[in-house]
Amino acid sequence: MTSLTSQPSGTPHPRSRRWLLRRAIMAAGGIGAATVPAVLSGNAAQAATAVDMELVLVAAMVDPPKSGTGTTLTAGPHVRVVEQALDAKNFLAAGSVDGHYGTTTISAYSAWQKSLGYTGLDANGIPGPTSLTKLGSDTGLFTVTRAINVGSSTDSYGGRRVNTRTKNMLVAADAMLSWSITLSQGSYTTGNPSSAGTHDGGGVVDVNVGSMTATQRWQTVKAMRDVGFAAWLRTPEQGFSYHIHANAVGDTDMSGPAQRQVHDYFFGKNGLASHAADNTPSAYRGTFTWWEKYKRG
Repeated sequence: MTSLTSQPSGTPHPRSRRWLLRRAIMAAGGIGAATVPAVLSGNAAQAATAVDMELVLVAAMVDPPKSGTGTTLTAGPHVRVVEQALDAKNFLAAGSVDGHYGTTTISAYSAWQKSLGYTGLDANGIPGPTSLTKLGSDTGLFTVTRAINVGSSTDSYGGRRVNTRTKNMLVAADAMLSWSITLSQGSYTTGNPSSAGTHDGGGVVDVNVGSMTATQRWQTVKAMRDVGFAAWLRTPEQGFSYHIHANAVGDTDMSGPAQRQVHDYFFGKNGLASHAADNTPSAYRGTFTWWEKYKRG
């Protein structure tokens, strides 16, 4: 279940209309209430399924490091439809259509992005709103709901570069505290060996905690988690000077190493090479969420 089709990714040959219609009907059966009513065309029923982009993105960050092919939260049916569309475009083998957004699906989606002319972070295998919408419309298999857009990648917070979505999350977390969140490192900063590539993309920041008390540090971690960051307090015992490291769950510009930290966070680990248990006291852990879900309350 790890091989792509032999068809070159840059020159895909779409399946027949009859094949697409049959796959659409199969996909619609997997999501239930999210299915858009079928539109009859001749002797076939064409069903466009509503795919929740938020759930797909969470799965794309949590699933790849998993052992096995288990699905995440309620994302499985939504991921499966996206995989069926990749199969329809000959970027993914039919045997890998399983609702698990693993490394095979990452590679297939990256090939789809590259076929559209994307490079770098824009071809990282994590769906962006434009490429996902086009995949759905080109195959006729799905429409996109709850789209995530990170906005400008050259926005800033306290003079540090972040994208607009990350900036808004930081503003919301800061508003929960009586002290200020000050960044020591922003996003899109390459060439820092101590960051292990996590800051190369979007959604990742480090927070200066030098002027905070121990309790304030943990309260800041909790505030950041509450708005959708995977956040940890880094400590000298871990080999760091005190600071908070945070990843914006669901950021479409996130680098591969940072995505794997979201997987660790989801499973209560520390996001470091040791993959040890999260050192956050239970009173400050919060629940796994992301920005758009937080805003809905």
